[in-house]
Amino acid sequence: MKTLIATTALALTAFAATAAVDTSEIGTYAPGVDVSTLTDAEVNTILSIIHSGDSEGEKRALVQALVK
Repeated sequence: MKTLIATTALALTAFAATAAVDTSEIGTYAPGVDVSTLTDAEVNTILSIIHSGDSEGEKRALVQALVK
């Protein structure tokens, strides 16, 4: 049973690491940004901001500040 759990966890971790992240929403808040120049941490932070409960203006201001 422990082997099954460990194998499943390892497979899910590998899948999550290779899954493509949808970054198309970033362009809505910061048009013209080349997402390929951002680090994974920056992309994750920006996507967290986009999916937060903040107002659209606050989201736009934060995202634009981070990509500059």
